[in-house]
Order: sequence, then C-alpha cells, then structure tokens
Amino acid sequence: MKECSEKYQIDTLENRKFLEKVRNNLLSFGYQFPSPGGGSYYLGDDGTPWKDRNRETWITSRMVHVYSLGSFLGHPGSEELADAGLKGLRGELHDTENGGWYAGRTAAGEIVPTKQCYAHAFVILAASSALLAGRPGAKELLDEALALYDLRFWNEEEGLSCDTWNTEFTVLDDYRGLNANMHTVEAFLAAADVTGDEKYRVRAGRIIDHVSGWAEENQWRIPEHFTKDWTADLECNKEQPDDPFKPYGATPGHGIEWARLIVQWALSTYGSAGREAQKYLMIAENLYNRAVGDAWNADGAPGIVYTTDWNGNPVVHDRMHWTLAEAINTSSVLYHVTGKEKYADNYADFMQYLDETVIDHVNGSWFHQLDRENHVIGTVWPGKSDLYHALQAMLIPCYVPDVSIAVAVKENKTLK
Repeated sequence: MKECSEKYQIDTLENRKFLEKVRNNLLSFGYQFPSPGGGSYYLGDDGTPWKDRNRETWITSRMVHVYSLGSFLGHPGSEELADAGLKGLRGELHDTENGGWYAGRTAAGEIVPTKQCYAHAFVILAASSALLAGRPGAKELLDEALALYDLRFWNEEEGLSCDTWNTEFTVLDDYRGLNANMHTVEAFLAAADVTGDEKYRVRAGRIIDHVSGWAEENQWRIPEHFTKDWTADLECNKEQPDDPFKPYGATPGHGIEWARLIVQWALSTYGSAGREAQKYLMIAENLYNRAVGDAWNADGAPGIVYTTDWNGNPVVHDRMHWTLAEAINTSSVLYHVTGKEKYADNYADFMQYLDETVIDHVNGSWFHQLDRENHVIGTVWPGKSDLYHALQAMLIPCYVPDVSIAVAVKENKTLK
C-alpha cells in the first residue's frame, strides 16, 4: 500500500473518521432541498434553494434516498426530509391521469413533459430506501413504481429497458440508452433486496450481460447510445460532446460505476466463490481499469475526465464530482473483494484529490464541476443538484459490497 496520510488510506480509523465527517457535512448541507410541494430544489453553493429552476423527479428521488440513509445514520431531521421528498413523489410530481411520474415541474408549477426511464428507476430506489426507513406511504409508492416500470419501461423479450415516452405514454422515443439501464440495475438490486422478489435481480443480470458483451467488443469502453433496435450509435452528440445525459464517446465514470454494480450483482447472485462470480469480477476489473487508465490524470492534472473518444483520448476534460465519487466506491469495493493493493493505492489517490480539490470545505458540499485545471465552473452542472453520489461514496467503502447500500447501512453490515 502506498505511503500517504492515514487519512486517505482505506480501512484505517483515520479514514473512517474522515468519511464520517464528510457525510455529516453533506447531510447538514442539503436540508433546504424541499419545496412546499415536496419537489426538490437545486441548491446553490451555500445550500440556498434556487427556486427559479425546475423541480425534477430524479433529483427528488435521490434526496429521498439520501435522507433515508441519513435516518439510518441517526442524522437529525432526516426522517422529516425524506417525508418531504416523498410528498413530492406522491403529489406534485405524480401523474394521476396517465400514471407514472412527470420529468418535473417548472418554477411556475407547469409540467415538464416526457416520462423518463431514468427518473422512474430513481423512484424505485427512493421508495425502496424509504420503505426500509419505515416512512409512511413508501410501500404504496414502491408497489406503484414497480408495476408502472414493468408495464412501460421493461422489455422482457430484449432484457433491457427503453428510455423515454411522451407524457401520455402513447409515443415511445426511438433512442435507447445505457445510463437509464445502469440506474435500473441499481434500482432492481435495491428492490430485490428490500422486497425479496428475485425476478428483479435476474433482470439486472440480463442487463449486465448485454453491457458486458458490448463493452468487451469495444475494448472495455462502454457504448452509451443506441437506436431502437439496440444498434450502437458511436457518433451520437459528437457536435455537443458535453451533454449532461447523452455525451459523445465513452464516459469513464460510467465504466467505473458499472463495475461496482456488476460486483454487487455477482456477489449477491453467486456468492464470492465459484467460476461464475469470478467471471463477472474479471469483467468489473476490466471496466474499471480501462476507465481509470483512460481518464485519471489523463491531461497533466489530477481528476477524471468526463469523456474520451473510442481510442481513450480525452474529449471533454472537465471533472464531474460524480465520477470521483464512483471511483472512490469502486476502488474500495475491488480492493475488498480482490485484495489487490493497486485498488487501495487508487483509493488513496482519489481520497487525497477529494480532500484537496473537490470538497468545498467552507460550505460543506462538493464542487460538482471543475475544468481541466481544477477551477470550479458550472457549464454542465451549476450548483448542487443533489447529494446522492457524494454521500454514497462516503458510505460504500465501509460496508459489505453484496447488498444495496441502504440495506447495508440499516443492518449495520460494516466491513470488519
């Protein structure tokens, strides 16, 4: 293990204390997120709500998940904040006429059109965590979210999910994407853990098998964008490469995130022994190592570049906070599962960069976007949309990797 401050070394008491301090600061930072109707405001750098922006379903869902985790940690006020977000998901963001959840509401209260697979996956995650937290209405929300998802987004024949409907669920967009499917895997694993319905874990595995095959065919760089017949569109958004949801090229942060979810699925399905588990652990390592090799310190400064081309060269050099969060998560998981020191060394590098560059030590959150020289900017992600990636990164290194993080935290399944 590399020589560095014990504050950054995995599994040290000093590192655990650092993680705890950062997550407490994050939970304290976000308390002003709920609007009167329950939809989540974007927050400014000091935590002040930006009331002129849309209140979006995916963000609200993430905050319900975050403060459900906060309730397990005993953070004051977390139950009330989770309930506030649930009010939004059961109220102003819910479409009682057509079913499902609007993309969001505008500042004026108008409906943001379309029905997004991405957002609906996060409703499942939020409801699963809130149910674990014993929040009123969470079971009904989860039941409805799973039934709606099964009806509108899951394609049993393909073993994948579609992406976007119109608001009335009458016209399905031709675009297919892996970002929504990635968060579907996360949501399905949470639903399986919470409800005991293993069909969702099986479905997660079907998605993973597709993604693993596409990645292996592409030198472990994951194609993100597809046509309606699931033909990869490798040139998608080449003229708008920094799109927040459909960027051109490979997104190394997603390769890293997929790696962690694959480990969780494999361990929860097969246990840690046997050839099947080892096959998927190797896939996870390939994805992680390709992404980190392409993106970490790729341009002379620390940080993980947002996107690369299909040869691994940086395209968008900006550093997004969520990519670092996922790098912290996955390096810790791979170290704990494989025992390989290189992952512990990666983790220490990521933690030092987090502490020295990405944490806002004045206001208590993380900077969500930095340029290639690590100056704070806001061209793609102004302000603080939510705390989901950052908070999970301060928890996952401490807990067993074979269950969803909400279950692990509630049941205190810490790593020894």
